Amino acid sequence: MDDQPVLIAREGELIGQSWPINRAEFIIGRGHDCDIILPERQVSRHHVKIIKENGRFVLHDLGSKNGTHLNGRAFTGTAVLKDGDEIQIALCVKLAFIGTDATLPLTFEPPTREGNLVINTLHRSVTIRGDELLPPLSLAQFRLIELLHDASGAVCSRDAIVEAVWPGTEGIGVSEQAIDALIRRLRDRLAEVDDYNYIVTVRGHGFRLDNDPH
Repeated sequence: MDDQPVLIAREGELIGQSWPINRAEFIIGRGHDCDIILPERQVSRHHVKIIKENGRFVLHDLGSKNGTHLNGRAFTGTAVLKDGDEIQIALCVKLAFIGTDATLPLTFEPPTREGNLVINTLHRSVTIRGDELLPPLSLAQFRLIELLHDASGAVCSRDAIVEAVWPGTEGIGVSEQAIDALIRRLRDRLAEVDDYNYIVTVRGHGFRLDNDPH
């Protein structure tokens, strides 16, 4: 066990969880046969794999649809992993590689950064810098801001938006223009309280919420 490195989720639904790399071929993706199953639509069924070769752990991109980043740079092919490397899967999940020579922290506390925009799901309200947005958002607008807020800065794809805002439709009858119009209306509503650009377009991937204090 002592010679097994560990992956720790830094972002995404599984934040804080850790997995020892205890197989010669360790697969990460959305598929149920993966060693780490990431429940994100943007993640490919088999996204990346880590193979132990001559005592080293090598990251392989598996031709993922929405891409892989290693330490903030787009990554294809293979790379030998080093302690502290950050693997970003489809811009929505970050995994930290803790090597065999490193001391694994006993616990990992998710960041508790408080942004300017706060939502209250129970009352379906949005507050920015202490000012509540009135009148309240429409149901579609609130579902969208809730999705982006819960993603904690990760990118939400258009498919994820359709699933959250129009559940059960499977996208039937929801056009690209309808999504863009909803994004535009939500931006306009947020601008009534703060003209900061909270909703960022990530071309080719989707949208994310920039809720860093400003």
